[in-house]
Amino acid sequence: MYHRFGDHLARLPLGWFTARRVGEVSVLAGEGVLQAMGVAAHLLAPFISAWVTPLTIVVVMLAFDWRMGLAALAALPVVAAIQAWTGRSMAAGDAERAERGDEATGRVIEYLQAQPVLRAGGRTAEHLRSLDDALSGLQRAARRSTLSALPGVLGLTLTVQAMFTALLTLGAYLALTGSIGAAEVLAILVLAARCADPLLSLSDIGGKLRGARFELARLDTVLRTEPLPQAREPIRPVRHDLEFESVAFRHGDRTMIDDLSLSVPAGQRLAVVGPSGAGKSTLLQLLARFYDVDEGVVRVGGVDVRAIRTEVLMEQIAIVFQDVYLFDGTIEDNVRLGRPDADEAEVRAAATAARLDEVIGRLPGGWATNVGEGGALLSGGERQRVSIARALLKDAPVVLLDEVTSALDPVNETAVHEGIERLMAGRTVVMVAHRMRTVQRADRVVFLDGGRIVEEGGHDDLLRRGGRYADFWEVSMTPMAGE
Repeated sequence: MYHRFGDHLARLPLGWFTARRVGEVSVLAGEGVLQAMGVAAHLLAPFISAWVTPLTIVVVMLAFDWRMGLAALAALPVVAAIQAWTGRSMAAGDAERAERGDEATGRVIEYLQAQPVLRAGGRTAEHLRSLDDALSGLQRAARRSTLSALPGVLGLTLTVQAMFTALLTLGAYLALTGSIGAAEVLAILVLAARCADPLLSLSDIGGKLRGARFELARLDTVLRTEPLPQAREPIRPVRHDLEFESVAFRHGDRTMIDDLSLSVPAGQRLAVVGPSGAGKSTLLQLLARFYDVDEGVVRVGGVDVRAIRTEVLMEQIAIVFQDVYLFDGTIEDNVRLGRPDADEAEVRAAATAARLDEVIGRLPGGWATNVGEGGALLSGGERQRVSIARALLKDAPVVLLDEVTSALDPVNETAVHEGIERLMAGRTVVMVAHRMRTVQRADRVVFLDGGRIVEEGGHDDLLRRGGRYADFWEVSMTPMAGE
């Protein structure tokens, strides 16, 4: 189930992964799977025993005396009805508790990730209100869920006790009238007492089964979420040119890309600039098919990306993001993600080209240095060099760059630029950039605003026009002139 769950998540579009689902997936991948899969191991035998033992005893009681057997049998439908009623009454409470649990988990993750911001703001001694509210909501939901179970527990206990009392009364009456012997009454009452424990355990087992059923339903909902569709007869592109044709893409209620058309010939470099929220990063994500367009076509090598198998498309593209994520492991492990079957010489060559060898040389562990979760033990520039080395090792014909130097210091920026230059050589490149140093190296520039192309052309040509791009260039270069 873990493998199936993970494989399915890897096929879902990135738009599915909202902030709320971080908590939901965390809970499902942890206690959710264990609770659902634990039914067969821990609950199946007790559940069968809780029903079969009383039924067997009732059959034996019927053989001893049909009147007392029928009296005991009459209690079983009542027990079943109480169990069904309890399940229905707790359903809403269980759903609310699960929803509050997902929200609280998401808030805890957010709180941990936001520690640098909180500490920089001097808020180390107080809680986030959103986290407090989420935990308080979870506490209230858990209390309501527990209280909703009490009527069923009490009802089951009273039913079992009433059944035993009725059998005791009936047995005494039959013994006094001589209809049955005292030894038979005693044997029947011993059997009836033996029914009590299995029946009373049904409330606990039933609660666990309801919880497991609820988690199974949530797992099923995720597993039924449709991934990006795969072409029945996939096509492998043989060229490396890129094209957007009348593309429109909406994310929620917001239009990110609006009737956009552009092309990038193979081997050329396209720079995409514009204000924040213009849709620049979205272009890269559509090229890599992180999402499917709502209208129009995105093509790689003349082939609609929807007609290319995901694995084949990813073989064609190397992506370097601004925010680099490294897996907890060694530097070499993270570089080899680009091409796991690469030999040692190829890995070392990629590291040298990305100037990662300088970082490795000054680390005590060298290549075996552990980078920590998310690469936390390396600086931003060091993580970026690992990412570039990974992309170089992959050796894909198309390169997508998303503001890779926007948050680096001058020393790391210079090193990263050298690695980027080696990465872009001879490849089709689409780069999103704020730094004009990067834009100047592009063959063509498009200025994006509101998901539309406002201007496009060469760098020098756009400056001569004196339009939006020229204004953007002047504003961007002002701090550099001041320095």
